[in-house]
Amino acid sequence: MANRVAITGIGALSALGHTAAEHLDALRAGRVGIGPTRNVDTEGLKVRISGEVHGFDPKAHFDDRQIGLMDRTAQFAVLVAREAVQAAGAPFEGVEPERAGAIFAATVGYQAVDAGYQRIYEAKSRPHPFTVPKAMPSAAVSHVSIDLGLRGPAFSIASACASAAHSVGTAFHMVRAGMLDVAVAGGSETPLTPGMMRSWEALRVLSPDGCRPFSKDRNGLVLGEGAAAVVLEDWDRAKARGATILAEMTGFGMSADAQDMTAPDATSAARAVSLALKDGGHAPEEIDYVNAHGTATVLNDRTETAALRIVFGNRLAALPVSSTKSLYAHCMSAAGALDLVSTVFALRHGFLPPTMGFNEPDPECDIDCVPNASRPADIETAISNAFAFGGLNAVLALRRAG
Repeated sequence: MANRVAITGIGALSALGHTAAEHLDALRAGRVGIGPTRNVDTEGLKVRISGEVHGFDPKAHFDDRQIGLMDRTAQFAVLVAREAVQAAGAPFEGVEPERAGAIFAATVGYQAVDAGYQRIYEAKSRPHPFTVPKAMPSAAVSHVSIDLGLRGPAFSIASACASAAHSVGTAFHMVRAGMLDVAVAGGSETPLTPGMMRSWEALRVLSPDGCRPFSKDRNGLVLGEGAAAVVLEDWDRAKARGATILAEMTGFGMSADAQDMTAPDATSAARAVSLALKDGGHAPEEIDYVNAHGTATVLNDRTETAALRIVFGNRLAALPVSSTKSLYAHCMSAAGALDLVSTVFALRHGFLPPTMGFNEPDPECDIDCVPNASRPADIETAISNAFAFGGLNAVLALRRAG
């Protein structure tokens, strides 16, 4: 028999704040963290806004040796993992080393890469000697495992903007199958460098003035940085040790469009949603809230609406579907973890997170997107969507802890 899986700890760091509590407060208040980019030179860029983390000082959390080995991405990952574990209350106590693991989204150490290329091409000098370990896609999870002393499975999953959702879902399946007693899972991303911002601008998908998911006047996504992590553990073990259970993870669905590198497919996205519901034993009518991928590009929002209509039919009109990226921007490979954390908060604290920036209904996005203000709601079951470039889809299903 499959194990039930509890979420017992949460950590978050984003444009909304440096802690999970600050993230929660901003979601409830509808406080948008998107604004002018201050930490990166935006000269020559057309898009000068982002979901930036302000006031972060690595020296407050790490010693000089650690800072020399860690890119900003890894620093964020370690901090949210620490917060999640602290909130869970000694989740590794008494666990055999091989039965505690860490799974995080793969991501590049963008600051290390950018600094290295500047040395090579501008200063005509050698890059920093630790550029490779700072930039490698598994650096974040490596530092998490080192910092927490985890000796079980530790690895990264790469699926672009679905990476964190795939990571959490994989950890969930490993705990449910009895392979692990406890896992820390999530994602971290800090893409705000001149090179990456120019590269995203070249794609012509960035908004110059704000993130407005599902609004008819939306004109693109906003790039953000951030991280989030959850502690997943066997339900019975969590109950036995007296842990506070924040939510139950019930299902995980995956699909691949197998069609296009950038254009999403509604049928494939709907299949991922349906598989998550099936995996969690949920009928479509049981779902009370959807945390949408909701990037605020014209095509993605319409495609996601069409996918949800395939699954939920006429009920979609009465089903709240909001995009919390409208508050903290699109944090790429970390997005699935931040969106998941937002969904857990909605279940636990009884409210619907808002879609900010909504100005005008789009007939092709005919949903209740919880526009411009959070809303009290007694919700029992929810899903969180993550759809990535390359047609890689991941959907997580959750139930309120009872």
